[in-house]
Amino acid sequence: MKEIEIKDKQKYLDDNYIFEDIPEVSDRKRCLHCGEIIIVGNYKVYADEQGDEYIYCPNAPECDGTILDWMDD
Repeated sequence: MKEIEIKDKQKYLDDNYIFEDIPEVSDRKRCLHCGEIIIVGNYKVYADEQGDEYIYCPNAPECDGTILDWMDD
């Protein structure tokens, strides 16, 4: 996996978030994988070998949590 730099983090979320309620970059969530409270806008994006992009916990690559693992705090 290769990390992708995102310049406009809110626009990227607006365009790529897979759930209905798109968070703001200033929102806080709890990552169920690492257990930490994160600021959404600190997320990281990684692309796999096929070029598919995934939104990861700001603590990646140590934490493998993605937006699927973020809960409201």
